[in-house]
Amino acid sequence: MKTVFLKGVGLAALTITTPALAQQEATPPTEATAPDADNRPEPGDIIVTAQKRSERLQDVPVAVSVISGDAISAKGGTSLESAQYLVPTLNFRKSGTTINQSLFLRGVGTSTFSIAGEPSISTVVDGVVYSRAGEAFSDLIDIDRIEVLRGPQGTLFGKNTSAGVINIVTIRPGDKFGGFLEGGYYTNGNEYRVRGAVDMPLSDIVKTRLTGFYGNYDGNIRNVAQGNSRVNGYEHYGVRGIVAIDPTPDFSVTLIADYRESHDDCCAEIIGTRPNNLAAAVLPAPLGDRSRTINQNLVTSTNEKSWGVSGELNWTLGNQTVTYISSYREYDNEEIRDGDWLDQAYVGLTQLHDFGPQVSNTLTQEIRLTSPANQFFTYVIGAYYSRAYTERTFSRFDIVCTATPTPTVLTPCTTPGLTVTRPQGTAIFGSTFKNLAFFGQSTLNLTDRLRLIGGLRYTTDQLNVFHSRTTLLAGPGIQPSFGPFNGKTTNDNLSGKGGVQFDIAPQSTGYVTYSRGYKGPAFNVFYNLTATGTNVIAPETADSYEAGLKNTFLGGKLVLNLAAYYAKYHNFQANNPDIVAGVLVTRFTNAGEISTRGAEADLLFQPVRDLSFSGGVAYTDARIDQFRVPANGVVTGVVPSGTPLAYAPKWKGTLGADYRYRSGGAIDIALGAQASYQSSQISQLDANAAVRAATTIKAYGLLDLSAGIVQRDDLFRITFNVKNAFDTSFASAITSGGPGGSYRYIIPREADRYYGVTARLNF
Repeated sequence: MKTVFLKGVGLAALTITTPALAQQEATPPTEATAPDADNRPEPGDIIVTAQKRSERLQDVPVAVSVISGDAISAKGGTSLESAQYLVPTLNFRKSGTTINQSLFLRGVGTSTFSIAGEPSISTVVDGVVYSRAGEAFSDLIDIDRIEVLRGPQGTLFGKNTSAGVINIVTIRPGDKFGGFLEGGYYTNGNEYRVRGAVDMPLSDIVKTRLTGFYGNYDGNIRNVAQGNSRVNGYEHYGVRGIVAIDPTPDFSVTLIADYRESHDDCCAEIIGTRPNNLAAAVLPAPLGDRSRTINQNLVTSTNEKSWGVSGELNWTLGNQTVTYISSYREYDNEEIRDGDWLDQAYVGLTQLHDFGPQVSNTLTQEIRLTSPANQFFTYVIGAYYSRAYTERTFSRFDIVCTATPTPTVLTPCTTPGLTVTRPQGTAIFGSTFKNLAFFGQSTLNLTDRLRLIGGLRYTTDQLNVFHSRTTLLAGPGIQPSFGPFNGKTTNDNLSGKGGVQFDIAPQSTGYVTYSRGYKGPAFNVFYNLTATGTNVIAPETADSYEAGLKNTFLGGKLVLNLAAYYAKYHNFQANNPDIVAGVLVTRFTNAGEISTRGAEADLLFQPVRDLSFSGGVAYTDARIDQFRVPANGVVTGVVPSGTPLAYAPKWKGTLGADYRYRSGGAIDIALGAQASYQSSQISQLDANAAVRAATTIKAYGLLDLSAGIVQRDDLFRITFNVKNAFDTSFASAITSGGPGGSYRYIIPREADRYYGVTARLNF
């Protein structure tokens, strides 16, 4: 019965409401979000900056989903991982540590362990590009809105946007003293959250906002080897400050600084299937995606520290606006990983532990000139420069023991009389990306209803890498010493966009566009690099065609946006599974040609002030067109043509509803529901059909419920949440390479039902 209901939820998302996912709280970037729901704009008036200027969502010829920060917070979310349950075209690949996690849009993304490879989806926060994907997966605190731009966005947002852009806009300082304080508690691992913000205007010209947060979570997985303690938890904390200076109506300066630390013992890889060797004797019972127990003597974890400063200047000269954004960021990541998934080393079962601290820094500069929007020829032109440096020191430690004759029972390496060796190796490697680009996009308003769109971006890239590995006794997963190796590649690219937009009716706009996407060159620089893997990985390009229809009905209360697309990717950069020194690894390569096509619908409906619906549906057909045969001619790793891409479910839908009952007294009642459904998806793109089948994540649906009391003037709110109301179990990742041919599962917290309460005070 539960399965039937969840499938029904998915069908409802397809037929009843389809996502704009733009909650009504979204506001122009120059205004602070007001706590009073009465001040929310209607769906047809949502403002976005998807084209580097403030425009109505309905006027932008781009497929965009918009989520407010309040929408994510109300559903108990804290990161971009939570957004995947609100945006049908967005998927998230969870991995053992933060730096190896990835985003996917329309079935396309980049999964790589290479320090010299970049994502296909760029994350931009207040105009600043985050060069490392892991940094963008931090806590979403004090967010005004998230704009999810689907398809190549290279003309305005630059390289590494061949699949799309996540554009995050934070809340601006308010004109009056005020703020909020919020605290929450969630079960299934005892999670505590505290966050708050305060607006402190220093004068009519200078306004400030300070935000702080702290969160602690024990985790959803038990570790037998450490007293059945919980793992997959976290401790996060940080601060963020904004100073907005407006000395004249034509000149403004915004200064932003932030600092955060994260200590995660996530994500434990559970052995979800039975090994075909003696490891089965010490591993917890394999229950597939219902497994919640590990037996590991090293807790896989990540420690992160990041900080950054940025400044934005806006100066109106006549009718033109000059914008200058400068930023500097540092992001340090320390990876600790158990690679054998056992409680100790045994004869025939090597202990493999990894330790990999990484440091990085990024400098960006952008300047652009923007014309007014209400003239015959409108444009945005500019230049962009970035330099991103990353260095990693990665060490692997083995314990190997043997006995003659080979024991027929599980024998620990601590048993007297065994021959024990301790292979180990340390590699130091890094990369420097330099990017310079000049861009422009314009619109010709031929008539009141007909517009032509065109844009170009010239990009020049330089990538330098280095690598050196020192090995003290080679062993499982440890190649002999290598290097030093130094590599360099450069590339120039001209990409762009063209299209036509036509107002079919006063509240209905259609558009057709062509976009050329570009992702820069790369190297496969990782711990076990050898001479055969030092080749340059060619740039990835995409040819994308999109047709859309944006409709606003009922005086702005109903938004229905439709889009259909086809995109062909050339020199697709992807990971290929491989065995190195007896351990499964993945190589970053130009996998070949892929394509994705599909259709999407976004809907937001606010029939009355206190009732709103949001939802969406996406059909995605992303597949391999022609996998490239390796230079050595070995075809065993070639994925067959027509194979679906990983993290690309055919169907995905969401449906949400929020209602506020106004009692007429001091306290109102708020009710909410959020459902999502997705069909099955491949987790590991592999040439072997049996592996693909074993790593397929089954279809699943989720339902979250909330109820709360709200003070009439929104001075306080107490909300009770039920997450995953039907206790639907699922895996967020399934990978081969576990002990004895077993498969490793990563189980997210959302795979279990849990409860929470949040209290918020506005002042």
